[in-house]
Amino acid sequence: MKKLLTGNEAVALGAYEAGVTIASAYPGTPSTEILENIAQYDEIYSEWATNEKVALEVAIGASIAGARSVAAMKHVGVNVAADPLFTFTYTGVNGGCVLVSADDPGMHSSQNEQDNRYYAKFAKIPMLEPSDSQESKDFMKIAYEISEEYDTPVLLRLTTRVCHGKGLVEIGERKEVEFKEYKKDIPKYVATPANARKRRVILEERLKRLEQLSNSSDLNKIEWNDKKIGIITSGVAYQYAKEVFGDKASFLKLGFTFPLPKAKIKEFADQVEKLYIIEELEPYIEDEIKALSIDVIGKEVIPAIGELNPDILQEALLGIKADKVDISVEKVVPRPPTMCAGCPHRGLFYVLSKKKNTVVTGDIGCYTLGSAPPLESMDTCICMGASISAGHGFTKALEKKGQETKVFGVIGDSTFFHSGITGLVNAVYNKGNAATIILDNRITGMTGHQENPGTGYTLSGDNTEYIDIVKICEAIGVKNISVINPLDLKESEEAVSKAMNTKEPMVIIAKWPCVLKKSPKEEVEEFGLDKRIKCTVDREKCRKCKMCLKAGCPAISFDPSIGSIIDESMCVGCDVCLQICPFKAIVKAGE
Repeated sequence: MKKLLTGNEAVALGAYEAGVTIASAYPGTPSTEILENIAQYDEIYSEWATNEKVALEVAIGASIAGARSVAAMKHVGVNVAADPLFTFTYTGVNGGCVLVSADDPGMHSSQNEQDNRYYAKFAKIPMLEPSDSQESKDFMKIAYEISEEYDTPVLLRLTTRVCHGKGLVEIGERKEVEFKEYKKDIPKYVATPANARKRRVILEERLKRLEQLSNSSDLNKIEWNDKKIGIITSGVAYQYAKEVFGDKASFLKLGFTFPLPKAKIKEFADQVEKLYIIEELEPYIEDEIKALSIDVIGKEVIPAIGELNPDILQEALLGIKADKVDISVEKVVPRPPTMCAGCPHRGLFYVLSKKKNTVVTGDIGCYTLGSAPPLESMDTCICMGASISAGHGFTKALEKKGQETKVFGVIGDSTFFHSGITGLVNAVYNKGNAATIILDNRITGMTGHQENPGTGYTLSGDNTEYIDIVKICEAIGVKNISVINPLDLKESEEAVSKAMNTKEPMVIIAKWPCVLKKSPKEEVEEFGLDKRIKCTVDREKCRKCKMCLKAGCPAISFDPSIGSIIDESMCVGCDVCLQICPFKAIVKAGE
């Protein structure tokens, strides 16, 4: 039987069929759906970890205990998980362990487009790269065989197009794999310098054997056609190259990309007249082949920035421009991303946008859109958790300059649990003066509503211990804590003004559920979500001042002939615009 599956769904199926029993991840596009799909299999214990480092460490612990395990994350998540990864390659596994890295060429939903193939080389970990959904499933199963036979974790590298593209996948049966017996082995699993030095020798010997495997593996296959042109490629770039060249070129399709199959590469290169290297982002394969003194054409003609596609390759390599539909650019209305109508972040950012002599260091989440017009109340966005730490550093620098500017670090609830707590500890310990705003929208919003330690539910929907953000802040030593409704502008204004005049760490917890969240009954009652009434415009009172537009709500538009208009199909009755209007022209519907 075959099913139409995304690459992420296929990876989950591959984990199931391979006999995996432990899975841990932190959500992040384009990897999120891997764990969401693994969670449907009762045979696999699945969890959302607090961050990617924790997720990999959970998988490592399960592996050493003897279980087959997997950790999944987006490409920047591997930066967080790199610390345990680099040592785990030294210790090796017991049960097979796979780390799934989902890269994002083109930065569809990421702050950078790093090429994580270099992590394989840097950490000395074997890497497999599927090019479609079927291979995503198959390679996952092969990865466990390699992991256990060669005593190593394996990196499965995906990209956005593989993760989210769909293809037919053959459905198989689950292979029940017995837990391997755990035997106490201090020289192997305790990475002291004395033990690690010996393991480093083992690691290098392992890499030599893995290269032999790479040269003989069917994952690296030659497709002979016309030998005037030879193409070496991997991942989804193989699909693009096949679409452009078809049988007019010969291909060396690499699925096992670290260690690279150097002998097979030389064999292929010797038999073609012109050799192209087609790969997304960095010249990872190209540089390795050039080091073998093989002449190739690669990044001098193929872009190293952004996602590839057949049109780009056709123009770069064949000089043929694809036919395109002519458009009138002046008629295309720009549609920049914006916070949803009724988003609980909007009111807080509106208040911040009015404050002078402030700096707002931001973080990764929906609230990053607070940097966009018309709010424009965010100055930085670096990585998960950086808002608090960077805000502290910003404050210390201003103090050295003798400049009195108030710094606010803005971070979401899930991100606070991910990597914000340590930054706040640092700020309190080092007598910081920045204010921290935790936007607690009761869910992990940006990646599609995954549970987190502050929601009271696990990945599987079970009730669990609710981690109280207020109590965490109190335990850290924060003395000034305000819990506010961010949609109440007066309440938000009072809290922000208090922080402006505070000379020690202060935390504002802006607590209100994400407007798109399907809230449980207790949350509906707590926040009165079932009692909200939509807003409308009183035409007689509207003075066309456009003040309401400064909230940036997509439910509000403006017609010069009649004034502001509220789309009733979008309005959820958050009342921010009602509070902003100086002429009381915005009222509750029916009043």
